[in-house]
Amino acid sequence: MNPPTGPGGVSGVGVGPHPEPWPDDPRLDPDLLAAGDRRNVADRYRYWRVEAIVADLDTRRHPFHVAIENWEHDLNIGTVVRNANAFLAAAVHIVGRRRWNRRGAMVTDRYQHVHHHATVDDLLAWAAGESLVIVGIDNLPGAVPIDDADLPERCVLLFGQEGPGLSPAAREAASLVCSIPQYGSTRSINAGVASGIAMHAWVRTHAAPPPAD
Repeated sequence: MNPPTGPGGVSGVGVGPHPEPWPDDPRLDPDLLAAGDRRNVADRYRYWRVEAIVADLDTRRHPFHVAIENWEHDLNIGTVVRNANAFLAAAVHIVGRRRWNRRGAMVTDRYQHVHHHATVDDLLAWAAGESLVIVGIDNLPGAVPIDDADLPERCVLLFGQEGPGLSPAAREAASLVCSIPQYGSTRSINAGVASGIAMHAWVRTHAAPPPAD
């Protein structure tokens, strides 16, 4: 599939400079209008300022949150953030180490609210104050297959580290643990992939169709 051609007649990723006279719209960034907009954003947000995009997303965010444990500098966190942006999660919560590798986020962290909690207990206290249910995602004994689960509308989808999965504290904190059915030889899939599957399961249950681009 060929990339669309923008108002400036330039093909490829994004669009070129906007033809003059420029629209009189405070959401638009003069630098992008002049130089073109090569960002990985939906067409409806072409030439918009980052702050304007975030403000518009904030009017439509879904009431589920995503949390991931970060005890060993998990490289999947960037992918989790990118998926959270794609499925319009209310926010991403990183539990444990504050620093994380942003490379996999592909700059989507600019458009996604990201919060830090030092411990699982801190996350639990925050979630309780917001009346959010903790839903663990891990292939543990007794876990409910996510296709059969009744995912709460207001919840936190909690993911563990690559390898060990959810920590013991996170397992105890979860009101519900969902597994992702697998058919091959591997025991698990990484948190980045799992997060996309889990968020899509929530969207299929609770969300309206996305806006047309």
